[in-house]
Amino acid sequence: MAQQDIRELFKDEPKVSNQKMPKGHEARFLKKLDDAQPQKTIKKRFSIMQIAASVVILIGMGFGAYKFYNVPPIEPLNGKEEVVSNLKSLGDISPDLKKVEDYYLANINLELSNVKLTSENKELFDSYVLRLEELNKEYDRLSVELTENGPNELTVSALIDNLKLRLNLLYRLKEQLKDLNDSEMSQDNA
Repeated sequence: MAQQDIRELFKDEPKVSNQKMPKGHEARFLKKLDDAQPQKTIKKRFSIMQIAASVVILIGMGFGAYKFYNVPPIEPLNGKEEVVSNLKSLGDISPDLKKVEDYYLANINLELSNVKLTSENKELFDSYVLRLEELNKEYDRLSVELTENGPNELTVSALIDNLKLRLNLLYRLKEQLKDLNDSEMSQDNA
């Protein structure tokens, strides 16, 4: 690139700056500039549906917050009811014990739901239900003990043994009902 003297460049400058723009050039430039820019239309009006939806959402959120934070106080009649409402279970001690407790309770409920009650086996069933109620009361007593005294090996094992005993009792009931049905069928066939 050849070196030029800067003074010579400035000598030519006045010739360029003396030229004038054609008439209306600025107006045409501004019009083209406006045409090239995107049109921004801002709607500042809200439709009635948008307002109604906003009101419904606010009312729903307010009602939800009211229900969530407005828990009625529990007033126990005596000390026992307060303990019963805050009873600890095996699941409160450890996740493994919760699995054990859930396993036994699910199996107990399953076996109870599978029992077919008839007029012939009602007496047998009622005797087992009474025994299950006793075991259930004992389980509740052990839960109260667990809550009041904290977890210890004897209480935890007694709770698990209680669940095992209830499940075994239901297995025995199922076996006896099966034997009873088998003996009735053999008598009907004879």
